[in-house]
Amino acid sequence: MGVLRPAGPLPSRVYWIRRLVVLGIPLLLVVVIVWALTGRGAPADAADTGQTGDQAPADAPEAPGTTDDEEPGAPQACAPEALGLTLAADAASYAAAAVPTFTVTLANTGDVDCLVDAGSGQLEILIVSGEDRIWSSRDCPVGPAERQLLLAPDQTDVTQAQWTRVRSAEGCATGLPAVKSGTYSATLAVGGAAAAPQVFVLE
Repeated sequence: MGVLRPAGPLPSRVYWIRRLVVLGIPLLLVVVIVWALTGRGAPADAADTGQTGDQAPADAPEAPGTTDDEEPGAPQACAPEALGLTLAADAASYAAAAVPTFTVTLANTGDVDCLVDAGSGQLEILIVSGEDRIWSSRDCPVGPAERQLLLAPDQTDVTQAQWTRVRSAEGCATGLPAVKSGTYSATLAVGGAAAAPQVFVLE
């Protein structure tokens, strides 16, 4: 009967509290151990792998093109065989006061983007008459010396240039002989490539 009704100098309520504490501590320890062994409430497969449901596997391969140290390569200079050049005169013959105008076309005929410098320091229009060198656009350049063009495959760049029917020499020389009537040939060159000659007549 002493188990049901504790006896002693203290009130029975005190003895009941002591018994509850003594019995409750082991139960609490059991609960904690079970909770720890089951992964603190997480699914068993997640606890075994050390991952939660929203974490990706550590050895999962990265998607292509997503690495931090991978950068796209810079465009390279256009290879001569990937440059299509055209030089076209606006007339077949010119009267005495007419100024020949040329249409300059640069095209990327390759399969990848490439760079070409079409500035006055690189691009040259050369006019000759037989063996006589008459004029070059690089002797006394007009416009920026550098003009970098990034051309996509099949992309073209079109500009125009004029020849004022005068001779030229390197360094913008003056006092050169006048240009005479006759047949002339103009060629275009840039980036190691050249266009077919354009023949015309000055009257």
